[in-house]
Amino acid sequence: MSLVLFGHRFSSYTQKVLLALYENALPFDFRSIGPETPAHTADWARRWPIRKFPLLLDGTREIAESSIILEYLHLSRPLAVPLLPAAPMEALEVRFLDRFFDLHVMEAAQHAVDGALTGDPVRRAEGLARSIDKLDRAWPWLETRLAGREWAAGAVFSLADCAASPALFYADWVHPIPESCPGLRAYRARLLARPAFARAVNEARDFRPYFPLGAPDRD
Repeated sequence: MSLVLFGHRFSSYTQKVLLALYENALPFDFRSIGPETPAHTADWARRWPIRKFPLLLDGTREIAESSIILEYLHLSRPLAVPLLPAAPMEALEVRFLDRFFDLHVMEAAQHAVDGALTGDPVRRAEGLARSIDKLDRAWPWLETRLAGREWAAGAVFSLADCAASPALFYADWVHPIPESCPGLRAYRARLLARPAFARAVNEARDFRPYFPLGAPDRD
């Protein structure tokens, strides 16, 4: 039975899962969530009342949370691009970086987005300031941590890179990675050049006008 993915193509966490699916050429049915697809939205809300996407269906199994979805794919499918290394300590590094990109890059950028969505200039400024403070601490840490690595955890593309791709893509829109972090800027460029992520970015291109901070005319 084919996999079913509920989500939105402009969502960072949906893109994180799409990237793993595309990397491994896994067949799936995408069900977009939004006012234009009320049946999909109602089905998703019934299955996952927390109402966060993405949500993956595999037969009767319902798997929520992007990192858990990727771990599930790693355990349940033979993957051409494995998402976790076999060595436990190497896998721990991948899991740690996955959490770092989600919690300290993507979530940090989200403060600015949430503030802008309120329409209140004060809250917009406060949200942006909070994002800048957090990202200014994340950028140099990542520059040091990723030094000498082609991908987030080393020489092999992994779950950590699936998290890093949308996190760095959107966070750089909110508060650009500075020139003082050339390694991190180059890593973001490598992610965008990877065909699977380039596909996810292109599929969401029509939604850029909805980015509340004004999407820059660049990838």
